[in-house]
Amino acid sequence: MAQITKDTIIGDILDIDETTVPLFLSIGMHCLGCPASRGETIEQACMVHGVDPDELVKKLNDHINNK
Repeated sequence: MAQITKDTIIGDILDIDETTVPLFLSIGMHCLGCPASRGETIEQACMVHGVDPDELVKKLNDHINNK
């Protein structure tokens, strides 16, 4: 199973499991199709969107590991 961290690249997460898209959209990250956003880490994206990266990492890991 994949283990997501704050340093994981968003594009890698989307490649692992594209059903994570709604989790990104729920925090206001509507730019997932942009090449720049796919190259950001979770921590970088959360900083831009004012979101706690630890919360998002937990949600992503829970989602991916409970499929």
